Amino acid sequence: MVLLLIAMLCYIFLMHGLKDFIDILEKENELIRLKKPVSKDLEITEITDRICKATPDKNKAILFENVVGYDIPIVTNIFGSEKRISLCFGVKKLEELNNKITGLLKFDFKGSIFELLKRGGELFNLFKSFSSEKIVDRPACQQVIFKNNFSLNALPIPHIWPKDGGRYITLPQVITCNPETGKRNVGMYRLQAMDDKTLIVHWQRHKHGREHEDKAKELNIRYIPSAIVIGGDPLCIWAASAPLPPEMDEYGLVSFFRGKPLEMAKCITQPLSVPAHADIVIEGYIDIEDMRMEGPFGDHTGYYTPQALFPSFHITAITMKKDPIYPATITGIPPMEDFWMGKAVERLALPFLKMTLPEIQDINMPSFGVFHNLLIVSIKKRFPGHARKVINALWGMGLISLTKAIVVVDHDVDVQDLYRVGWYVLGNVDWLRDTIIMEGPVDQLDHATDKDSFGGKIGIDATRKFKEEGYNRQWPEIVKMDEEVIKKVDIDWEAAGIF
Repeated sequence: MVLLLIAMLCYIFLMHGLKDFIDILEKENELIRLKKPVSKDLEITEITDRICKATPDKNKAILFENVVGYDIPIVTNIFGSEKRISLCFGVKKLEELNNKITGLLKFDFKGSIFELLKRGGELFNLFKSFSSEKIVDRPACQQVIFKNNFSLNALPIPHIWPKDGGRYITLPQVITCNPETGKRNVGMYRLQAMDDKTLIVHWQRHKHGREHEDKAKELNIRYIPSAIVIGGDPLCIWAASAPLPPEMDEYGLVSFFRGKPLEMAKCITQPLSVPAHADIVIEGYIDIEDMRMEGPFGDHTGYYTPQALFPSFHITAITMKKDPIYPATITGIPPMEDFWMGKAVERLALPFLKMTLPEIQDINMPSFGVFHNLLIVSIKKRFPGHARKVINALWGMGLISLTKAIVVVDHDVDVQDLYRVGWYVLGNVDWLRDTIIMEGPVDQLDHATDKDSFGGKIGIDATRKFKEEGYNRQWPEIVKMDEEVIKKVDIDWEAAGIF
């Protein structure tokens, strides 16, 4: 155990960039090196899709070392398992993220003065992380600079699915600042390449980047300075996808988990800073009046998102390492890599949800729910209508408010066991009595509703019912064996050929 802990700490402090993470994945037998020539258009998708859906022992990250027509290799599926996303954070299991945040938030005045000082120091470091960064000179991300002769065609931007509107950057860190407050936001928005100097930024109306666009319109500002970061520390990549509260810096979260300030570099053509160990940086500005038709795109929902108008990104420079690696994620019918990126968000969000709703025991966003279609919640039920209270509270929280279906079960149901959840829900629900159907905000990618970002939602109360909730019979007891009998059964199951 001590050796494992030392190894994890070494991973955290030695991990500066994507190459370091790839080396770690290879040591952990989590990487496939593919030397065969492969086209960046469609072929990488076909290979990655098969591996994402393979058995756990075959599901690995893939480094495409020989991308036809390019010297820059492409890596995919780096976050596509619990082990790989855990290695990104420097932990063994994702549940450790939940435990780490839970421990920080349990601040009370019990215990010795030394325990209080320790806990206070941990909280101070947490808040300090969100304002700490270290500007470095001669950063790795600017070893090669293209200021006047830049072209997107130099980058192996893949064409993902056959009917996509073009080539897409799918794993970016898009940096903008609030035009009013100057606070930085890092978001993960897909980017369609229009020509060698222009991209389209697909930020949906519920995202913080879109808030920056709206604020710029209010202030009569047309151009938003921006930078697109590709690669670097894998935790920086993941952080761009994290739904943090407004004005909370995603790179501060990276500093917190790494235990040291994130090394940053000043852009050469924009008033922004970017991670110093990024593989590639595309500097430019977003023209909110230059709206262009983006899409279609084979999205994480498993369907093509149709065309719509989004603002354009105009490039002013491209910088990179001497030997960059281009990371990409392949979206499509789940399960795919993005499920595990979202699972890390889920584990980190749970302690904060419990602060507001302490009755919550656990949550699960299954892969087939593609984040916004289904949320399963277990609660410690105390009073009539308790499940409905939780459903309505969740529909008022941040991006959880976009969830189309929320299912609430009792505390003794393991929400991570989907078979158990299915059996429990289908047996316990009276569909006439136990459902809430309403209209409200839904994800902009939802195609089932005939209105943009607005549609029907359902809440399902699958908890045991009280008489006050209209159940006048005796609630049945779940069939289970007595503990004494279980202990008495003395069989070597494996030797008997049973298990």
